[in-house]
Amino acid sequence: MTHRQILFVIFGLMAGMFLSSLDQTIVGTSMRTIADDLDGLALQAWVTTAYLITSTISTPIYGKLSDIFGRRPLFIIAIVIFLGGSVAAGFADSMYQLAIFRALQGLGAGGLMALPLAIMGDILAPRERAKYQGYFLAVFGVSSVIGPLIGGLLSGTPEILFLNGWRWVFLINLPIGLVALAIVMRFLHIPHTRRAARIDWWGAVTVVIGLVPLLLVAEKGRDWGWGSGYSIACYVVGALGIGAFILSEKLMGDDALIPLTLFKNATFRMATVIGVLVGFGMFGAMMTIPLYLQLVQGATPTESGFLMLPMILGLMIASIVSGQLISRTGQYGIFPKVGTGLMVLGFFWLTFLTADKPVIWVMIGMFFIGLGLGQLMQTLTIASQNSVGPKDIGVATSSSTFFRQIGGTLGVAVLFSVLFSRIPDTIAAAFSSRSVRDGIAVATADPNVLADPSNKQILGLLQNPTGLGTALDGDTSFLNGSDPRLAAPFLEGFSNATVTIYWVGLGVVLVAFILSFFLKATPLRAKSALQENADNEAALLAQTAADAAGTLVTPGGGVGVPSGSASDGNPVDDRRPVRNDGDRGARQPIERG
Repeated sequence: MTHRQILFVIFGLMAGMFLSSLDQTIVGTSMRTIADDLDGLALQAWVTTAYLITSTISTPIYGKLSDIFGRRPLFIIAIVIFLGGSVAAGFADSMYQLAIFRALQGLGAGGLMALPLAIMGDILAPRERAKYQGYFLAVFGVSSVIGPLIGGLLSGTPEILFLNGWRWVFLINLPIGLVALAIVMRFLHIPHTRRAARIDWWGAVTVVIGLVPLLLVAEKGRDWGWGSGYSIACYVVGALGIGAFILSEKLMGDDALIPLTLFKNATFRMATVIGVLVGFGMFGAMMTIPLYLQLVQGATPTESGFLMLPMILGLMIASIVSGQLISRTGQYGIFPKVGTGLMVLGFFWLTFLTADKPVIWVMIGMFFIGLGLGQLMQTLTIASQNSVGPKDIGVATSSSTFFRQIGGTLGVAVLFSVLFSRIPDTIAAAFSSRSVRDGIAVATADPNVLADPSNKQILGLLQNPTGLGTALDGDTSFLNGSDPRLAAPFLEGFSNATVTIYWVGLGVVLVAFILSFFLKATPLRAKSALQENADNEAALLAQTAADAAGTLVTPGGGVGVPSGSASDGNPVDDRRPVRNDGDRGARQPIERG
């Protein structure tokens, strides 16, 4: 493909990717407002997890089907499903409804995340791909910057066109998505040779059976009890589902949703494991930091969007620089080591966080995490794509994305579970602090504090301490405008619980850092998947023609003579097939393609 054709294709992919990346960033800063309005901050993990579960499960399905039927129709279907889920989410009346509609969005998002990377693998050689990644990083960067700002602006507006402002966080996808759909249908045209293959429906079913119960218990285990009947049932069903999935993939062979033969490749195997761990840390950081900024630092949703800019800036700088270096040198082995090392540094920095630390402390930690992620996101995908043949680009890309999403889904479910299970203990510890008790005593002795309606709910909790541990599970707006001395134990408790999250994230990315030294960086191929497929087809046609030329037809229409002998009985060099030249009656050698 020419540079101009490649740019048009990338233009279509950027439109679809913008839709997906904007949705991920626009919701994060709006979640507290949404949860307060629908009365369920503790349920926000359901909303996030539902989206991640369906997007994760659908990712390998899109990859496999696109290998069979082509990328374009699957990409269009993904956009349409995503838009339908967006409209439904915009009219949700409860957190449970919102979780269901976000799950529908996730079914479309699975294609929006995986297919652009697979299409890039089709049209660009691995070494070139890193250079063109800059276009995608620009889209991701722009959406990451404006997404939190738009999300904060919309959720901070009480009403827009007779609807709550936060509902437009989802409804804004409709005009953007329609534009993206038009661009994709106009410009996204790449060659595809359809190949016969079985569709691994059993694999799709068993992966759902295996993953959903385990993610469910990760979310609800703290309420049910980790050893309760419900939890044990989830463990058993999940284990059986994973076992059935592995058996199904083994029986399907190369037609499997995730062919097990991929894991025979050491590079793919190690890149996948590191991707799971990085996804765990990445999603854990991106979901907990905005909550910390809004609850502890008192930032508005819009302000928390601005405050997330250091992570985005670090991600863009590292991505662009690493992409250019990979394109020029063809080497990428150093980036997983440096990237995971910087993530370790960022999480370690955040473990020193306290409620009275300035916001710049959080921003420095975010910057380091962003620098690490920027070197990992594209590098791990390129490593996975480069480790397989051209016909498996789609399934390798979707499998890599799938396992990274698995890590992210587990990260959100596990880390939020740890967070809300720690909050009662950390709030109780904060109330036991002498300075906090003295501050509360002084505040409750002040008639102005007692008369201020902003303090009413906290004063009620102080009179009935049984509800202190779960005070942050629902509507947290009672902290807005309350006396700082009364709010201090809640802010300190939430801050200390968040630090536990960063210790867990530190442990996970530290394992990824150690494993990065075992990632074998194979040399990057010089041809795109389309070019390799075309060369293979040409070679196959030439071989077929050469084999067919093994039997010759005489000029007079007589019986064919084997290529090993001539009509006069003299031997012919059988290392090169020959053809009959009808004009001169002479046999000319055919060069193999």
